[in-house]
Amino acid sequence: MSGKEGKEKAKEKRTSVPAKFDAPEELQRKSLEAVELARTTGTVKKGTNETTKTVERGLAKLVLISKDVTPEEISMHLPPLCEEKGIPYVYVKSQKDLGAACGINKGCASAAIVDPGKAADAIEEIKEDIKKQKE
Repeated sequence: MSGKEGKEKAKEKRTSVPAKFDAPEELQRKSLEAVELARTTGTVKKGTNETTKTVERGLAKLVLISKDVTPEEISMHLPPLCEEKGIPYVYVKSQKDLGAACGINKGCASAAIVDPGKAADAIEEIKEDIKKQKE
């Protein structure tokens, strides 16, 4: 393998976020809607630092992680942390969509629903969908 081929393979590895499962569009849409509802009737933490703290403290009910985060190292610690704490997480397609759901005008790498408010039933449905996806 030439140096150029090695660099290209390394680049390929960096551009794909390691997802345990690819969430279907419907699950992503439901999750983003739950964030919007929780934002207006409960509590949502935005950004990787806030999300990490919330997960470490065991306060998160659902975590959303953007797939298009660069570099991926920014959020790649979240799935194992969520698994360790037993907190469900979903990958969503873009930071822009997640930012919009969080009510901000820029991208958001990750978000955590702390108090679901009126989104509690939706979060339970999402948890069930996630379990089915992982089986």
